[in-house]
Amino acid sequence: MPVMNVRQAINETLHQEMERDENVIVLGEDVSGGAGTPSGEREAIGGIWGTTGGLLPKFGEKRVIDTPITESAIIGAAAGASLVGKRAVAELMFADFIGVCMDQLFNQIAKFRYMFGGKAKCPVVVRLIYGAGMNSAAQHSQALYNMLTAVPGLKVVTPTNAADAKGLLTTAIRDDDPVMFFEHKALYTKKCEVPEGEYLVPFGEAQLLRQGDDVSVVAIGRMAYFAEKAVDALAEQGIGCDLIEPRTLSPLDEDSIIDSVEKTGRLVVVDESPPRCSIASDLAGIVAGKAFSSLKAPIEMVTAPHTPIPFARELERAYLPGPDKISAAISKAAGYR
Repeated sequence: MPVMNVRQAINETLHQEMERDENVIVLGEDVSGGAGTPSGEREAIGGIWGTTGGLLPKFGEKRVIDTPITESAIIGAAAGASLVGKRAVAELMFADFIGVCMDQLFNQIAKFRYMFGGKAKCPVVVRLIYGAGMNSAAQHSQALYNMLTAVPGLKVVTPTNAADAKGLLTTAIRDDDPVMFFEHKALYTKKCEVPEGEYLVPFGEAQLLRQGDDVSVVAIGRMAYFAEKAVDALAEQGIGCDLIEPRTLSPLDEDSIIDSVEKTGRLVVVDESPPRCSIASDLAGIVAGKAFSSLKAPIEMVTAPHTPIPFARELERAYLPGPDKISAAISKAAGYR
């Protein structure tokens, strides 16, 4: 299998799906690039993240649409196009700006199928670039997947590697429901082997990255990489962990998490977003409600603090959950006998 990074996997998937289905369109700020330059030539570099490179010369301006800097128009246009037969893939350059288009997301796109009695479908994919660790400050670094996971009618996806990015994005584009596809900006350069050709990863199936009998660790997005380091280090000390990466937050693979906790009796949840009303608190509540009798220790949550994300590099490192904080939480949970 070829080795590629997350950026390349997303780009390859967009090319393949646009070739497969002429109804797939891409729109967003600078998704092709070059509009308004003195030369008048379109660059087709794929925006600041490079994920849509090469689409414009292959598919043209009617399918690769540069938009004004207005998230409400991007998502509104994607919704309208998808209601009349297109499969719109809309890019929000930074997930932090979902507030500008929140009505289109949670009051319109999420509710079309329900409000029209199943007679309408809105197969929109919204690609949201998120996450801290790139020194992008408080307005461009937030992990806001918890906000959209809370909305009925939206599917929420958080890939962590190139293979899953390809498989999950393919599934998302072909899904008849709206999918919020969160891409962590700090993971774009992460490489792994990626299956060639058509490849789909089903929603609602978590992956088990490590196996152990002592503690269940659930890590979301980029936190899975930090959790791997902590789990591997603790394995050398005799503490074995199940490490679960959900991949999709809605639908959520509750069974895999509950089964693991019933085996280990301990749970540590690692989440980049702040603790209040977070995915970490949601998972803790689910496990407390459905597997309470199996718990041998209090549930531990390793999250960012309830504060805006600092710009200073040293403060941003302190803000993010890291391997040391995760190791401490796992050791604490494992210490209860």
